[in-house]
Amino acid sequence: MTDIAALVEHEPDLGELIRAVATHEHGAVCTFLGTARRQSEGKLVEQLRYQAYAEMAEKTIGQICRDAEQKFPGARVIAQHRVGECPLGEASVAIVAVAPHRPEAFAACRYGIDEIKARAPIWKQEVYSDGEAWIGGATPVDPESSGEPGPT
Repeated sequence: MTDIAALVEHEPDLGELIRAVATHEHGAVCTFLGTARRQSEGKLVEQLRYQAYAEMAEKTIGQICRDAEQKFPGARVIAQHRVGECPLGEASVAIVAVAPHRPEAFAACRYGIDEIKARAPIWKQEVYSDGEAWIGGATPVDPESSGEPGPT
């Protein structure tokens, strides 16, 4: 089985994630893919880059998936987040939530992406033709330093 939370250096694989959590007991499968878009804040984006405090990010995402499963009875949740370069149009994050019924699957999936964006120590950099910028005002923190990592 695929880990409940993983950082990957490639586009997340929805099929793999679905196969890892869906069973014959789940009548609803809800997926979310976050993809790299061309425009952001009025600027043309050429590429995205992601950095993460890997150990803490996987632990945090795993806890978010477990929290969703507790919060929404019958749900199972799994997620992958890309690190490194992410070309336009490709996915950077994928979440799959399954449940016996659709309300719980939708709610668990939304909870998962909202919490990952808020809590996981993953940083996004947009690359433009005339430069680049870390999004959210934060820059990556070296986990070996005395700085405290935090999400964008």
